[in-house]
Amino acid sequence: MSTFTLPGAGQPPPRIALAAVGLAGLRVRQAAAELGLACLGATTPDEPAEALVARALSAGCTALHPGEADTRRQLALARACLAGGLPFVGPRLALIEAMQDGAAARALLREAGVPLAEEGVPGRQVELAVLGDRLARVRWLAVREPLGSAQVRAPVTWLTPERRAYLGQLAVQGLAGLELIGLVTLRFALQENQLGFCEMRPGLTGRESLDEVLTGLDPVVVQLRLAAGDRLRDRQAALAPRGHALQWRCVPETAAGISGGPGLRLDRAPETGGEVRLTAWGRTPEEAWRRGRRGLEELLGVEKAVSLMGPPSDE
Repeated sequence: MSTFTLPGAGQPPPRIALAAVGLAGLRVRQAAAELGLACLGATTPDEPAEALVARALSAGCTALHPGEADTRRQLALARACLAGGLPFVGPRLALIEAMQDGAAARALLREAGVPLAEEGVPGRQVELAVLGDRLARVRWLAVREPLGSAQVRAPVTWLTPERRAYLGQLAVQGLAGLELIGLVTLRFALQENQLGFCEMRPGLTGRESLDEVLTGLDPVVVQLRLAAGDRLRDRQAALAPRGHALQWRCVPETAAGISGGPGLRLDRAPETGGEVRLTAWGRTPEEAWRRGRRGLEELLGVEKAVSLMGPPSDE
């Protein structure tokens, strides 16, 4: 993967192109600002990849970030970047192609000795984000459990710490020889008490706030640093989750907000409105859930908050 350069002290901010608008690009814009980068945004969520790359090159951009695009969109962007000579903030092209194919990604991990989930067989789904650097080092983050389309929690409390560590070891084993630079998310399924790999997707998912509040590491900032040629600086032991966290996606009334307080974060894109993401965390699952309920009641009202949240735990 081609790299770009982060600014030095006193230098003007380099500009990167962002293939996202609104909430899908919010965390990237925040991370870029933290690193001293300026962003050239997409004109629409589905701006053609070739047109965006051409516009980025003419504006002097030094890289392109796909935002939270799905695998198909990232593949198109990566190909357009390769053709235009613009560094792409994401895994190498061949690895994205394998993820888009699905069966090819499963074959790669099977060759690495990672057990596969049986296709078409129901099972409990879990996922974890994984970071890789130019020195072939790999680090895994909190094991998350999607609870429908609007809610996700981490770490997964019905897996023991030993089994969560086993999942991380499988991720490292599967990715060790794939020359990963950047961020991917691996999904596994628990079927008849056996964990097996299902699929992998590149880049951001919108769930990065869970990793940040549990580990202290912002995966979006680290992803940009890795794309610029930096190395992973944290040991795996330092990334063990501290506490518990949940995230909800919802669409509140335009003027609704939260009053803040301990363990709550609201991500919204004021320029587009619509969906927001509320993250709540605490020392225990119950504390995180109580804080989340307070935030959702302020955003949605009591009745809608209760229907969205469900019970504190389904263990």
